[in-house]
Amino acid sequence: MQPTSALNQAFEGSRKWSVERLWLADATDTAALGQRLAQELAGAGPGGPWQPPILLLSGGLGAGKTCLVQGLAAELGINEAITSPTFALAQHYQGQGRAGPTALVHLDLYRLELAAAADDLFAQEEEEAAALGALLAVEWPERLGFWPQGAWQVELQLEGEGRLALVTRPQLGAPEGAPGPGAGAGPQ
Repeated sequence: MQPTSALNQAFEGSRKWSVERLWLADATDTAALGQRLAQELAGAGPGGPWQPPILLLSGGLGAGKTCLVQGLAAELGINEAITSPTFALAQHYQGQGRAGPTALVHLDLYRLELAAAADDLFAQEEEEAAALGALLAVEWPERLGFWPQGAWQVELQLEGEGRLALVTRPQLGAPEGAPGPGAGAGPQ
């Protein structure tokens, strides 16, 4: 039996586990997960020069990927309406967080069927995110011809009235070719 919401327990011991399984009862829980991830991602840069974090979002149409990004944006102090960039491919947002200016680059690769096109757009937006110091949230990363090293991953699956979220945090020294979303490995 699944709880109505596991979000209250979602991040207990989050640094001990690389994969976390959460039951999200509704869109409010999904956005709240986005807010909590934004808090974690703010301190996620590896040692040395800070690298803006990458969050890969997988799941079918209507699974809640954009809703999760709306939660990220709310935590980052972004007041603009966040919509899926399916047709624009990428949206850039600026905000004012608790610690100062924030930025978010929201990328959607759904319409790009060729891996080379997805790879090129990802490279451009990753460079732009680095220049802005922005969190890079990527919907449909399965379209890429490779799996970005060190990226955080969230896979959302609709289940009954809610959704299941699988959150994978990168581990320092993780093996090359870390698995992608779903049961198998992501594109390599």
